[in-house]
Amino acid sequence: MARYREAVCRLCRREGVKLFLKGERCYTDKCALERRPYSPGQHGQARMKKTEYGLLLREKQKLRRIYGILEKQFRLYFEKAEKQKGVTGEKLLILLERRLDNVVYKMGFAHSRNQARQLVRHGHILINNKKVNIPSYLVEVGDVIKLKEKSQEIPFVKEALEGIASRGIPSWLEVDKEKFEGRIKALPTREEIAIPVQEQLIVEFYSK
Repeated sequence: MARYREAVCRLCRREGVKLFLKGERCYTDKCALERRPYSPGQHGQARMKKTEYGLLLREKQKLRRIYGILEKQFRLYFEKAEKQKGVTGEKLLILLERRLDNVVYKMGFAHSRNQARQLVRHGHILINNKKVNIPSYLVEVGDVIKLKEKSQEIPFVKEALEGIASRGIPSWLEVDKEKFEGRIKALPTREEIAIPVQEQLIVEFYSK
């Protein structure tokens, strides 16, 4: 499966905002964006004039990189959102939030979405007591997400759960740290999705 294999801190610097791709490191002064708040590369500090297309592209790339999705899959999510009733941009964000790897991250079982994706792929996650190893699996209201009993001893899982207080748990999720499980109370609304993205610009990008 194709995936981005280069330094992820370059992505934050390119977009000019923290995408929280390296977990706890992003909350410290070791964060690359804090140390070098300009684009990567030889001409990173040069003032570049932004075109209308460039602004739309950057917004799309920012959202795609936050969730760690490649272009083809991201386009499929957009097309699915477009077919649903309601505001396309909001529907797109809700679909992405419902991804299993994102939910595992938001529940505090991993420091980052990439780490959560690893947990899912390696078969550590149960949904309603059934193993699911597909990171793009879309959760539904009432689903119970739990770590397998043996997986509860993984050191980084315990560390992530201990640090969840600093990140906070979204109101549409319910987590029991003692049982290493969580439940989907409701589907997220736009107001509950706290990411620095103007989704309407992404709709405009694909409409051109």
